Formats: sequence, C-alpha cells, structure tokens
Amino acid sequence: MDEAPPQSLVTMRSDALRSRALLTLNIMALIVIVALGFRQFVQPTIVKAIYGGRYGELVFQCDNVMKEHLIAKNRMLTQPSDDAVRALNAAEVGLIECDEYDSMRKRLISYGLTDNDLSQLGLAVIEQREADVKAVVQQSLHH
Repeated sequence: MDEAPPQSLVTMRSDALRSRALLTLNIMALIVIVALGFRQFVQPTIVKAIYGGRYGELVFQCDNVMKEHLIAKNRMLTQPSDDAVRALNAAEVGLIECDEYDSMRKRLISYGLTDNDLSQLGLAVIEQREADVKAVVQQSLHH
C-alpha cells in the first residue's frame, strides 16, 4: 500500500495563507479597477449632467462680456470720448463674470472632464442661443 505522505501542518497553513493573500490581492485589484473605471467613465457623465447646464450658461455669459469688452476697447481706440471711457470701465467690471466661469472650468477638470467635454458643453449652449435668436428674428420678420 503506497500512501501519499501526509502534508505537514506547516505546509497546509502556508498554502492557506498564500491562497488568502492571493484572494486579498485580487479583490484589491478589482476594487482599484472599478474605482478607476468609475473615475474615467461614470463620474464625467454624472458631472456633465449636474453641472453642464450651468457651465454652458457661464461660457455664454463670459463670451458676451468678452465681446462687449473688445467692442468698448476698440471704440476707445477709434473714437476716444468720456462715453467710451465709461463703456470700457463698465466692460472691464463685467469681466468679473468670467471669474466664475474660470473657477467652474477648473473644478470640472478636477472632476475628470476633458477640454473636449467642456468645449462641447459650451458650444451646445452657444448654438442653442444662436438658434433661439434666429427663431426670434425669423418670427419678427414674418409678423
């Protein structure tokens, strides 16, 4: 009768510890993969849904303020006057609105959104506003 030699208690404990360690490492790797997947794919989608509308509005507002500032600055250069100075000063104060846009942009980037994501959010609002303006103009032309 050839019987297999009995495993020593030390070997059995060593195998059990090795199995437990491998299981623990696999679970930790799974947790890391799920967390990274959430950060990469799920979190940006949630952030866009929560902050996308407000960010787009801030893009639109800042864009308008910057245009007004450019117009006032050019007017000051081409037609200097007291009114032009007041308009330029008012436009420069209006640029403060761009600070909220800049802060939100930085926050959204820290939440995982890319420059492309932010561009899409901003363009969506600008295009919608342009479509609204075109509709109002068309409607006023038909009345």
